[in-house]
Amino acid sequence: MTSGPTRPRLPSAMLSLGGVGLARGLRGVTQAWLRGSCGRSLALARVAGAPRTGDWRPSVGQGPRRRRLSLSAAAVVNSAPRPLQPYLRLMRLDKPIGTWLLYLPCTWSIGLAAEPGCFPDWYMLSLFGTGAVLMRGAGCTINDMWDRDYDKKVARTASRPIAAGDISTFQSFVFLGGQLTLALSILLCLNYYSIALGAASLLLVITYPLMKRITYWPQLVLGLTFNWGALLGWSAIKGSCDPSVCLPLYFSGIMWTLIYDTIYAHQDKRDDALIGIKSTALLFCDKTKQWLSGFSVAMLGALSLVGVNSGQTAPYYTALAAVGAHLAHQIYSLDIHRPEDCWDKFASNRTIGLMVFLGIVLGNLWKEKKTDETKKNIDSKIEN
Repeated sequence: MTSGPTRPRLPSAMLSLGGVGLARGLRGVTQAWLRGSCGRSLALARVAGAPRTGDWRPSVGQGPRRRRLSLSAAAVVNSAPRPLQPYLRLMRLDKPIGTWLLYLPCTWSIGLAAEPGCFPDWYMLSLFGTGAVLMRGAGCTINDMWDRDYDKKVARTASRPIAAGDISTFQSFVFLGGQLTLALSILLCLNYYSIALGAASLLLVITYPLMKRITYWPQLVLGLTFNWGALLGWSAIKGSCDPSVCLPLYFSGIMWTLIYDTIYAHQDKRDDALIGIKSTALLFCDKTKQWLSGFSVAMLGALSLVGVNSGQTAPYYTALAAVGAHLAHQIYSLDIHRPEDCWDKFASNRTIGLMVFLGIVLGNLWKEKKTDETKKNIDSKIEN
């Protein structure tokens, strides 16, 4: 008995070959990954359509994925409720470097006013820190209200909340009132002399944003504004200002602001020139490094005078030497034609401010040691 014709098995053979090929492909990918072949693994992943590293996006229909925990200021702002985010960005809470630069001169003054051998007043440091956040936020709000039409024309600032239309002018007024009210409550915790001194700075805070329309030296006015804490910190501790210490400290802060904000202004110099905004970056042009060097010498000279008038010790002058080296490297390596490098150099000035503060604290603690040694020497001479 003859059997019927055998049915062709080509489709099943093709499926078998396809399955073998798929298994080999998967095994090859696994082995490449296990061997640490990062480049080939990423290439295979990209061919397969996987997102690149750092471009995590939630996928539809898949289980929840863990996001990397980040404590950066920008990440904190982005994780806030969405209606709150424009107000936090208006305060520049996502870019805290400006708050640091406003706060650090306050810490210098508070540290210098401490008693010999003592740490700075931690309550005052925290009070001024809170005030710096609020006043920097208020200053940025005022600045963005004045500059809303200009900000729309500059690539770096077009996304600011008022310029982008995320916050209306009326809303920004209300928000500004809230910030100034909270800042006033901080100021009222100080003595009467400091309350009057702090209130006097409000005129500078309001008018500074207009200076870029009038003069090529808006950075100088910013220096007068941002370093008011060098006067206020001392008076908050001592009850009034000592001109021999406070004035050279204030001057050194102004010189410091001229350094870092001139560098900052080089980021936008092309747009500023087109829309008629003035700055020291446009004034100095290719002679920027010479001007910055002069400001650095003036800053270090004033800080040295502060040290002499306040009886500072070796750690303080060691810190000044480190600050001088940092400034020299910052200016020498600065590329004024690269906005990214200008931002990096600008942001590195927080380190300079912290160096000065650390030198003041250690120098003040060193005073007690010197005093004790002097007393011992006097006692031993009397006994002999």
